[in-house]
Amino acid sequence: MNGEQVAALATTDLTVGGMTCAACVKRVEKRLGRLEGVTATVNLATGRARVSHPPHVRTEELVATVEKAGYTAAIPAAEPPKVQGEATGDEAEQERLVATALLAVPVLVLSMVPALQFRDWQWLCFVLAAPVAVWGAWPFHVRALRGLRHSAATMDTLVSLGVVASFGWSAYALFCGGAGAPGMRMPFSLVPSASEGVAHIYLEAAVGVPLFVLAGRLLEARARHGTGAALRTLARLAAKEVAVREEGGRERLVPIEELVLGQVFVVRPGERVATDGEVVEGGSAVDLSLVTGESEPVEVGPGSAVVGGAVNAGGLLLVRTTAVGADTQLARISRLVTEAQAGKARAQRLADSVAGVFVPVVLVLAVTTLGFWLGAGADPQAAVTASVAVLVVACPCALGLATPTALMAATGRGAQLGVLVRGPQALEGLRHVDTVVLDKTGTLTSGHMSVVRVAVVPGGRGQETVVRLAGAVEQGAEHPLGRAIVSYARRALPERPLPEVGGFHAFAGRGVRGQVEGLLVEVIAPDEELPAALADALAQAEGAAHTPVLVRVDGAAEALIELGDVVRPGSYRAVDRLRRLGVRPVLATGDREAPARAVAATLGIDEVHARCTPEEKAGLVRKLRESGRRVAVVGDGVNDAAALAGADLGIAMGSGTDAAIGAADVTLVRGDIEALADAVLLARRTLGTIRANLCWAFGYNAVTVPLAMVGLLNPMLAAAAMSVSSLLVVGNSLRLRSWQPGVPGRSARVQVRTR
Repeated sequence: MNGEQVAALATTDLTVGGMTCAACVKRVEKRLGRLEGVTATVNLATGRARVSHPPHVRTEELVATVEKAGYTAAIPAAEPPKVQGEATGDEAEQERLVATALLAVPVLVLSMVPALQFRDWQWLCFVLAAPVAVWGAWPFHVRALRGLRHSAATMDTLVSLGVVASFGWSAYALFCGGAGAPGMRMPFSLVPSASEGVAHIYLEAAVGVPLFVLAGRLLEARARHGTGAALRTLARLAAKEVAVREEGGRERLVPIEELVLGQVFVVRPGERVATDGEVVEGGSAVDLSLVTGESEPVEVGPGSAVVGGAVNAGGLLLVRTTAVGADTQLARISRLVTEAQAGKARAQRLADSVAGVFVPVVLVLAVTTLGFWLGAGADPQAAVTASVAVLVVACPCALGLATPTALMAATGRGAQLGVLVRGPQALEGLRHVDTVVLDKTGTLTSGHMSVVRVAVVPGGRGQETVVRLAGAVEQGAEHPLGRAIVSYARRALPERPLPEVGGFHAFAGRGVRGQVEGLLVEVIAPDEELPAALADALAQAEGAAHTPVLVRVDGAAEALIELGDVVRPGSYRAVDRLRRLGVRPVLATGDREAPARAVAATLGIDEVHARCTPEEKAGLVRKLRESGRRVAVVGDGVNDAAALAGADLGIAMGSGTDAAIGAADVTLVRGDIEALADAVLLARRTLGTIRANLCWAFGYNAVTVPLAMVGLLNPMLAAAAMSVSSLLVVGNSLRLRSWQPGVPGRSARVQVRTR
């Protein structure tokens, strides 16, 4: 295909329903790939297919192709899906699992512990097993029949056949094979055989298979739950309605979709800016923290650009629209997150490939075993028993439980220690990451403005008095700097309430003034010659990239208050521990060069990227990955969402925005970056456990399937082996509950989440 053809390809996203395993993913990709010029990547976790196709291939044809494969397909809705239905589906599956367990456990115990078998025990087991084999396994039967209509075989086919074969043979044995006689006992035996002409029953296989597979599927579904949280949060940031200012000063409330370029809309204090635009009238401090993640407010006035999603923290603004719809910055961020989530990990692609051949191979082996033994003149019961044993023993219970049980065990341990980990891919990313891109504000620093230092004139009114007066006059201000001073004054003087302010006046972008207890108090930006003590403090504030404000009382300079975003306690130790683990820290922030350099110098970070836009952050991550690095991004703002989703591993601060948390693979739930090193160590241990589980699961199949084929394993023993295999996997995973962090006495907390 030449370059012009490649450039002409269109990209369409489809929502695909009905997929339950990696074999389903492989089938959908193959069916779409049969169309000329079409390639597709299907993501089981998100239920989305990203399809590249020539323009002449219509969306309807893509949808029809997926439906012909036995699945549902549709164009994704403009609004992110709601979660109520998901919760309802989970509850229904949980009810099915609980009912299946209540019925299946007595059957398993009686069938596999001969000492407990009483008179006519087999009939009680049959009564209990019948609803499990029919109703409990009904989802598997339905999907297997749907696949059969489309000539497809998936894990559901294997599960359904195993249940039907086990229950069907058991029914034959009970009614026609002598197994229903009173007093019948069924001991363990390694070799399939009919004891004194009495056929064996395998009801434990008929109930054990759906029980364990249902449990694995439910855990997997919970691990995938909430995949679209980041996009839903981004959508909620966008305004739904906007007040448009018309000629004559009248206002009209219109849906955001009807807003057009050049229209003027109103943004009142506390409201969110509806879309990207330019201020035409008014002045205010605009809070960009939800959009950029940076705490320092931006002063805007006529001619200033504002971003959709920002919050007006001050006065009334009139804004002229400069971008709408898909052209806004918020929409671009959302698009970047969507594209980043459409990819597929290397391990997932490998699993899809293996699953695409696993089920057909097992079916062929079962049929071959049956034909071989019948052709060799063996007893029909022995032939059928060997064939059923192949189906039952190859049922992927341990494979299905290997990862989710380890994750659940890590959750139990992590609840005592601070990190949200979305799934095994995130754990793999934590283990292999060698570069961490750190956001500054809200990640390494506190994320909000606070008073760092107060310098007073020697022989003046004193720090306590000046702070009290400054806090009093700032009570009338709406600016975030003023609120920080008021908060500091109240904390410093808890026993003395701040006095009332009179004659208050705010100077846009400069400061405030008011009468407090008969004194004229001004809190303003310093722009005059200062006494030596205050001049030194001003130089220190500028060197640290903090914001200085001057306090004047009756015209005399009394103090300089230095405000800034302080470094979080423990940030230095966290960065140092990451470096000791072989992880290189990189600072990337939307803040100015000076404060970024100051924080980097404090923490010993060499590589700094300041004034990064969301696109530039995502681009930096892309360049680092292209250079061969395994990149993790730590951030807390919506502007970090694209970089978080596009990295090998996204890590969000728990105190950050919902969009950043939703786009991340890992969330430091307490906002404690020191927990990151513990999370890396926990990930390494958990991945080791998962690998051991998978090795056991694959090794178990590699040993038991040949034994079943040669007639050395009957279905009852196969079911027992399957159960023991699952129990060993769970037991190995539960060892994670006693895991201890690498550094004794740590107080950081980690919580690991599955979806």
